[in-house]
Amino acid sequence: QVQLVESGGGSVQAGGSLRLSCEASGYTVSSGCMGWVRQAARKEREWVAGICRSGGTYYADNVKDRFTISKDNAKNTLYLQMNSLKPEDTAMYYCTARNSTTASIRTVNWDYWGQGTQVTVSS
Repeated sequence: QVQLVESGGGSVQAGGSLRLSCEASGYTVSSGCMGWVRQAARKEREWVAGICRSGGTYYADNVKDRFTISKDNAKNTLYLQMNSLKPEDTAMYYCTARNSTTASIRTVNWDYWGQGTQVTVSS
């Protein structure tokens, strides 16, 4: 059974930083693709970033140059370093994973989801 457990969310002022972590069990982070999807209140889910087996990283335009996705295969953990946070980054952030490495990574359709961690950025 795949479990993805996020941590690291919280409240921060605009311009601040947070690092989200996602510890995986029942899934090997080096095997497929993983990502982060967020959902703000009363809005649709939004893909944020992704990383696949090759290590290539991909970002939504509105977080590129501010967020960095990475993984530690030894710890079987996915990370999202978020810098220069803005109020519009406020959302529930979900860790996601899938086995396919061929489908588009810029998607909110993933096989596995964590429970989410809240990020709140105040102005």
